[in-house]
Amino acid sequence: MDRLSHDRLKWKCRRGLLELDLVLERIIPTLKDEDVLLFNALLDLPDNDLWDIVAGRSDDYDPRLQHIVANLRAPREGPSWPKRSQR
Repeated sequence: MDRLSHDRLKWKCRRGLLELDLVLERIIPTLKDEDVLLFNALLDLPDNDLWDIVAGRSDDYDPRLQHIVANLRAPREGPSWPKRSQR
């Protein structure tokens, strides 16, 4: 994916829900060129419908998007929190 396409896709990932912004932007580097059109189709969905898909509350999407949705739903490591000291 060239730089301009990457930047456009990143801009299209900016949504009204911060949760979606974070989840969608982390997947951009993992996309293959052949996935970009499918991912763009997913981004055309309204925020709430898209969040329901990402959160696993809905399976109402094109089956060709299965591997992208699976990647969006995959858990990611969070920040490393220091352990609390025992008193």
